Amino acid sequence: MYHLFRNADFRRLFFGRVVTNAGDSLYSVAAMWLVYSLTGSTFYTGLAGMLTLGMQALQAFVGPLVDRWPLRNTLVWTQAAQGILVLTIPLAAHFDLLSVWLVLTVMPLVSLLNQFVYPAGTAALPRIVEGEDLTSANSLFSMSYQGAELVFNAAAGVLVAIVGATTLFLIDSVTFAVAVALFAGLRVPPAERDETDDKTGYLVELRAGIRYLRGSMLVWILGASVLANGLLGTTWSVLPAFADVRGDAEIYGLLLAGIAAGSLVGALVAPKFEDVPFGVLSIAGYAVSAIAWLAALRVGSTTALVVLFAVAFVPVGVGNIVAMTLIQRLVPESMLGRVLAVLGSASTAAMPVGAFLGGVMGDIFGPITVMYAGGIGFLWIVAYVLVVPSLRTMPAATAVEPERDTTGGGPTTSTATNAD
Repeated sequence: MYHLFRNADFRRLFFGRVVTNAGDSLYSVAAMWLVYSLTGSTFYTGLAGMLTLGMQALQAFVGPLVDRWPLRNTLVWTQAAQGILVLTIPLAAHFDLLSVWLVLTVMPLVSLLNQFVYPAGTAALPRIVEGEDLTSANSLFSMSYQGAELVFNAAAGVLVAIVGATTLFLIDSVTFAVAVALFAGLRVPPAERDETDDKTGYLVELRAGIRYLRGSMLVWILGASVLANGLLGTTWSVLPAFADVRGDAEIYGLLLAGIAAGSLVGALVAPKFEDVPFGVLSIAGYAVSAIAWLAALRVGSTTALVVLFAVAFVPVGVGNIVAMTLIQRLVPESMLGRVLAVLGSASTAAMPVGAFLGGVMGDIFGPITVMYAGGIGFLWIVAYVLVVPSLRTMPAATAVEPERDTTGGGPTTSTATNAD
């Protein structure tokens, strides 16, 4: 695996992604905490969450642009633009012009630009490493993402408590400058494009993916995903206020680090659960998440709180990986890219709605009540799986067979699709 670092372009892409991931963690913690500290209201953190997460729902439409633009240029200009945007926050603070509305303007713009970064990096990877090294390269990238999130979420919380959120934006702008320098030296060969790539419209292919999904058992997984993402959005918006009740910004960073740690552990142990029937795994996993989450809210120790939050997200990490394996095995190769795009956008769309509702409920009922509602929400997912026969009896990821492509697109349309 580590022989990949002898490849100069892989090194630049990998370390560029590490720096980008670190910057994302610093920025995310600083932005949400700054919104809360400027307003003292979960309504505004909910609004911030809705605006930021709403950009992620547009990811299905980013793919064709990434495919058509030079990848190195895309990586460079998006990092540079994000660096300039985050720099406006400390500059506004220096000239006493900082307001919550400026932060709420910057946050979705940075998030929108970020929707290009990860698809572009993923698309560049198979062009700069050999085919037999692709799995190892993807594994390294996954570990870098989860590892950076784990370390820098905690570090961001500590730094916000020590130097303040606006100073952290200044530090974050430096990470974008470093990423620009690393990506600028990349040499990414152009992709071979089929003539049909320019003749078949993306919306035509997207509609085919929607038609496939409506007739597939995956539509029930989408329902569970919508519930889970709406739940996460709801609690994410009140997390700064909850951390403030329990202590300060340092606890906010530690809670985010605990969530990242649990997801990372879940991803690492997921292969041990791929032979477990997916319905059984979902019921048991979300039940464990609910118990750990609700127990976390009852403990007085910060250490126990963070550990239990991490435990709550281990089943989530397992479920995400096993669900992806199931989808990859179930969906015909000719439809995989489109189906993943539709699933991603549809499930992510629930997060901004949940974030806004969580912010409103946080101001009305208080952040702790909303956090309890989040734990109970895991039990709602368990109930959903139990009452949907197709989901409750869904087999293990390793036991499913590809479904038949009934959209009428067939291999003719598959040549125009790149699965990002």
